[in-house]
This record gives sequence, C-alpha cells and structure tokens, in this order.
Amino acid sequence: MRRGSVAALLLWLAFASACTVGPRYARPSAPESAPDAWKTQPPWEQAAPKDAIPKGAWWQIFQDPALDGYEQQLLQANQSLVAARDRLSQARSLARIATADYFPQVSADPSAIRERGSGNRPLNGAVVASGIARPYTQSVYTIPFSLSYEADLFGRVRKNVEAAKASLQSTAADLGNVQLVLTAELAADYFTLRELDAEYQVVEESVGYQRKALDLLNQRHTGGIASGLEVAQQATLLDSTISQAALVQQTRAQYEHAMAVLVGQPASNFNVPVAPLKNTPPAVPLGVPSDVLERRPDIATYERDVAYANAKVGLARTAFYPHITLGGAGGAQSTAVSSLFNAPSLFWSLGADALEPVLQGGRNRANLAAARAAYDEAVANYRQNVLAAFQQVEDGISNLSTLSQALSTQGAAVEDARKALEIANNRYVGGVTNYLDVITAQTTLLSNQRLETQLLGQQLVSTVYLVKALGGGWDSSEIRDEQVRPEPGQILQQ
Repeated sequence: MRRGSVAALLLWLAFASACTVGPRYARPSAPESAPDAWKTQPPWEQAAPKDAIPKGAWWQIFQDPALDGYEQQLLQANQSLVAARDRLSQARSLARIATADYFPQVSADPSAIRERGSGNRPLNGAVVASGIARPYTQSVYTIPFSLSYEADLFGRVRKNVEAAKASLQSTAADLGNVQLVLTAELAADYFTLRELDAEYQVVEESVGYQRKALDLLNQRHTGGIASGLEVAQQATLLDSTISQAALVQQTRAQYEHAMAVLVGQPASNFNVPVAPLKNTPPAVPLGVPSDVLERRPDIATYERDVAYANAKVGLARTAFYPHITLGGAGGAQSTAVSSLFNAPSLFWSLGADALEPVLQGGRNRANLAAARAAYDEAVANYRQNVLAAFQQVEDGISNLSTLSQALSTQGAAVEDARKALEIANNRYVGGVTNYLDVITAQTTLLSNQRLETQLLGQQLVSTVYLVKALGGGWDSSEIRDEQVRPEPGQILQQ
C-alpha cells in the first residue's frame, strides 16, 4: 500500500511537471510581411546565387590586403569588442544560475558549542530539585545536513531557464552587432582616408601646375608682356590651393587617429602609409529582403528580447499556482564527540511545503500585466527595427545607384574642364582674352577633379554601409549554439 502510494505520487508529479503554464514562443511576424524584392534596382548586375558576402570577414569582398590587415588588428585589440566578448562570457555564467534549480540543494552546517546555562533562567513550569534552577555547563556537537528540491510542477524553473537562454542568445547577437558596427566603421574610415590621399594627390598636381604658371607669368611680367595684376591673381590662386592641400592633410590625420582607436593602438604610434584610392566598388549580393531578418545581428538581438519577454510572461503566470518544495534534514547531535556518531545521536526529518497564493492584494495580477506589456513593447521594438533595416538597405542601394550615375557624368565634367583650361591658355597666349579666364579654368578643373575623387570615395563608403545594412557575413545560426542546459555534473558542484 505504502509503495503504491509513493508510486502514485511520483506519477502525478511527473504528469504535473509536463503542464508548464505560460504562452509558447512564436517569432513575431515582420510588419506587413517582408517584401519580395528590393524597390531600387542596383547599378550592377545581380550576383550569381553562389556568390555571398564572406562569412565572418565581409570586408574581404573589397579584395584589399591592407584593409584585411587592419580588420584583423581590430578583431584582436579593439577594447569595445573585448568588452562585448566579456559581456558574453558573463552572460554564459549567469545563465547557468537558472539551471541550478533543476537539482536538489544540499547544505551542511556543522557546529561545536560550549555553553553555560544560567542558574536564574526562567523555569516555565519545569520541575527541578528544591524548586531552584541550577547553572549548568555542557558541550553540543552537531553535524546537520539539509536538502531541498523544488518540484517544477507548473514550469517556473523551465520558464526561468527559457528566459536565461533568450537573454544569453541576445547577448551573443549583440556581440555580433558590435563587431559588425566596428569593422564597418573601420572600413569606412579606411576608404575615406584613401580618398583623401587621392584628393591630396590631385591638389598637389594642381599646385605643381600653378607654380609653373606663376613662373611663366613672372617671366612674361619681366619681359613686359604680363601685368602685375595677372601675377598677383596667379599667386593668390597658388596660395589658396596650398591651403587646400593642408586642410586635406588635416582631415586625413583625423581619420588616421580614428583608425588607431579602432585597432586598439595609441594615435601617436599609428601610421597609415599614403596610398591613393584605386579600389572599385564590388557587386554586393543583395539576396531578398527576408534574408535581412536572418543576417542582421541587431534584428536577432531584438527578436531574442521578444523571446525573453515571452518567457517572463510565463514566469509571471506561475505565481498563481502552488510553489511545492520537497525537503529533508538529518545529521548527528551529541554532547560528546565520542558519542556523536552513535545511533541515538542521529536525527532526520522529511516533509513537503506547498505555498499557494490566496490573497496578494493584486500583486501577481499586476506583475502579469506588466510582463505582457513588456512583451508587447519588445514586439513593437522588433518590428520597428525591421522597418529601419529595410530602409537602410533601400537607402544604400539608392545611394550607390545615384553615385554611379554622378561618377559617370563627373568624369565627363573633368575632361571638359581640362579642355576649357587648354582653350583659355591658348586664348590668353594669343591675346584674345585676359588671364582671369585662365584662373577661372584652373579653379574649375581642380574643383571637378576633387569632386570626382570624393564621389569615388563616397561610393566605396556607401558600399561598406550597404554591406553593414545587410548584416555583413553574419547569420542567425551563429547564436544557436548558445544554449542553457542542465548538466548531470552540476549536482555535485557548489
């Protein structure tokens, strides 16, 4: 009979443990569903299906060994990235705390006491010799053990572990996002710096040309052919162009310092050799809009936040159900060490505690309402960031399309400006016009050459940010291995 009752109790506990309360998690749908294709057509042919952004090293799509080297330095030494990795390690350890409730909790509290009882202690009706309490002195040795185990009948522990898992995966996705943001920023700074090298080369070439023009005017002025005004005008243009070169160098230094911080080096010790921009933007495999939901680590972070909030709703619901704890205690107690382990010195107890909320003043109901509101907020944040992701990709495609067209027409503008300068020089030498036309033509050519270089730099930077908007080479499968599972060995761990 007794064995049958115990078996029935265990069977009921096993059945009840499968009755987890709380909603099952389902990934929220994107607002208005993901579109089938991108609105803006890119200015290149679509990549073949086999082409993809390199996984984990998306910057290799630019085929620039120098950029590859700087990115590797960033991955190893950037302190913001190191901090994000440490946050993930911390999250792993904290997530294991949730699994501890799957196992019995055992503790021991041995003690050895030497005590003296007061002779004037209250008797409380006790019968003593002559009606007088006498002082006493004794030793008490105790080795107690206690055991407690929560019967997870309604899924409180499981929901807590589910929340811990979602939080851990959110932190893992956040690490991926930090890495994507930092590597994209480094690539953007690198290509901007290279554009400034090319722009400086253009300005320096103009300085050389303008020096020769000034020398020629000085000779013509000495010969009485050119006026002092023309010499002053050319000298003014030369000085202005030299100032422009200095400003380009100043801007380059700022980007070089920014790169130093990103790769984890002091700005004073970091140097990027001068190398004018020669890269051409690669074709970026766009895929379809729904891929963004799997590629973007920040979207994965928000999605995991929704899963976390969903688990918290289930956890809040468990507060309405009994909290059952099985417990036991045992050990040995004696007034002498020699008899501490004798049979009469042993003691034990077994029992169970069922805490059922009856009247809580609305606390549990309010906690559940707050958890549901937090879940709705997480869903709204997820959907809003999905919309922002689609916008960023469309912006990137649109920018590249516009820049491609602008760069094509700007190349023609540079050629036209060169012809205009040649004509102005010929007309001036022929005495048809004054030197102001030559000055204007020189200024126009320099402005158009600088704009052409800037457009190429913007095209590469926009490509970087498009790859970033697509999530780089990241994929949501990278966080699936971040799991919170109870391990049998934990039962013997402190």
